Amino acid sequence: MIIQFSKARHNARTPERANPSDAGLDVFYSPEETYVAGKWLQPGTSSLFPTGLKFGIPHGYMIEVKNRSGVASRLGLIVGACVVDSGYTGEVFVDLHNIGKEPQFVSPGDKIAQLVMTPVVHFNAQESTSDKLYSESITMSDRNAGALGSTDE
Repeated sequence: MIIQFSKARHNARTPERANPSDAGLDVFYSPEETYVAGKWLQPGTSSLFPTGLKFGIPHGYMIEVKNRSGVASRLGLIVGACVVDSGYTGEVFVDLHNIGKEPQFVSPGDKIAQLVMTPVVHFNAQESTSDKLYSESITMSDRNAGALGSTDE
């Protein structure tokens, strides 16, 4: 699939796939001011990092902003809010969280995330007045209301 993108400013870098089999396109930090040396992200904080890119996402798809494994494992920087809907036409920002113990410096042009195109199944939710949602099972699991860690018991 090919989708179109545009640059919101001249210093934005074209998204790129490092290897032909990679799931995502790498995106880069592209501050609005060209003279910005970079941005510090303190431990336990988050900040929005502009990519300078806008995408034409077709109906029935979304772009997921995902971690880059090296950035997450080496620097402790992980992605927060990560859905870019097909109706969104503005610049894509990456919500980075520093979950590490050290401040991290992000320079303009650094790879900060990857974008993965995902099909979307549109659904409507219908409220049930019964605690038992369906008269017959709709899943192969017997998990029921078991939550965190319940499959390991």
